[in-house]
Amino acid sequence: MNDLYQSQRSMRHMRKVAMQRGVVAILDVGSSKIACLVLRFDGGDLTGEEGTIGSLAGQSGFRVIGAATTRSRGVRYGEINAMGETERAIRTALQAAQKMAGIRVDQVIACFSGAEPRSYGLDAHIDLDGETVTEDDVARVLAECDVPEYGEGREVLHAQPVNFALDHRSGLSDPRGQMGQSLSVDMHMLTVDAPAVQHLAHCIKRCDLELAGIASSAYASGISSLVEDEQELGAACIDMGGGTTGVSIFIKKHMIYADTVRMGGDHVTQDISLGLQVPTANAERIKTFYGGVHATGMDDREMIEIGRDTGDYEHDRRTASRAELIGIMRPRVEEILEEVRVRLDAAGFDHLPSQQIVLTGGGSQIPGLDGLASKILGQQVRLGRPLRVHGLPQAATGPSFASAVGLSLFAAHPQDEWWDFDIPADKYPSRSLKRAVKWFKDNW
Repeated sequence: MNDLYQSQRSMRHMRKVAMQRGVVAILDVGSSKIACLVLRFDGGDLTGEEGTIGSLAGQSGFRVIGAATTRSRGVRYGEINAMGETERAIRTALQAAQKMAGIRVDQVIACFSGAEPRSYGLDAHIDLDGETVTEDDVARVLAECDVPEYGEGREVLHAQPVNFALDHRSGLSDPRGQMGQSLSVDMHMLTVDAPAVQHLAHCIKRCDLELAGIASSAYASGISSLVEDEQELGAACIDMGGGTTGVSIFIKKHMIYADTVRMGGDHVTQDISLGLQVPTANAERIKTFYGGVHATGMDDREMIEIGRDTGDYEHDRRTASRAELIGIMRPRVEEILEEVRVRLDAAGFDHLPSQQIVLTGGGSQIPGLDGLASKILGQQVRLGRPLRVHGLPQAATGPSFASAVGLSLFAAHPQDEWWDFDIPADKYPSRSLKRAVKWFKDNW
């Protein structure tokens, strides 16, 4: 995948094939776990004449018929750093999900959390040739967006029009068929490190699968955890995973900002492991059963057995108070939330009409986290769980599955992206995009 932009359209085509076949796999490649869902579509795919995807293509209902998770291996900070280990983990999760579903899956839609995402806001303005807005006019105005120099080794992952304006009427989600003289657009573009995407695509190819779509975990978590009013009025989704914490901001039902903090629940576990001198597996168990961020008078007297089976009697009988554990966990959680606060301030989150913050992801299940987050972030904070989808097992309804559920919704109801429109080559603002269009005209 030399140019992610040119391969996006081929992935859209594979998604269309998967929808016609009626089954597709969802793969959430995280730092602590790899989750796989198998979706069966109800055949209500109303794909348009041009094969376009998004609001102009209709939507399809789906049901989860297979689900499986496995411990993540070879993934660090949301990026693959050991190809063979990650390949085995993906195969394990996929085979278990396929066995539950009783069907073989060839196409997969994946999401990942790392790769240092950066957001850009683009805009453009054109005069209309005719009286009504056509799809070609939408394509022309998107092509007029001045793409910034986002640097070598970066690729565009998402490029979504978030607002259209026709003459003096702004806030339009779909201007086609309306009458006017001039058309403007505001677009959000998200870029990521190219090697991280290429490694994920190569790993999935090694698993004998076709990549039918790729998305940011922060985006997928926001889709599944924010209710409709929050997406419309303005809200931030904080997805606290194992190796990273994703930040995404939505307004008018579109993502307008995304970023990643390279810290998560695994770092809290490592602090416990070092502070109490216990193995990582024990530290994870202690965090899950006894963890918290608010100490009370009772916590000094509540003792936790932290020993292990070494054969040394004194060493194996060690205990620690819950207050000690909270004293280890709270500084790291505060550090993560402070970094999130920096990201929200940089994005201008304070200027949104509504400033709801939703915490999700496996790391959000620490008791008392919502109260600490409201003190540090200074906003309305709630704990979010992914929306219920048909057929999802009870074990997969927790916050740690927000990305996987969101990716399922992304597969069934994708938003329009720049590459869903047929843009003339002479309108492209950069050479790489002209090459992309020429490649598609020659090959598709």
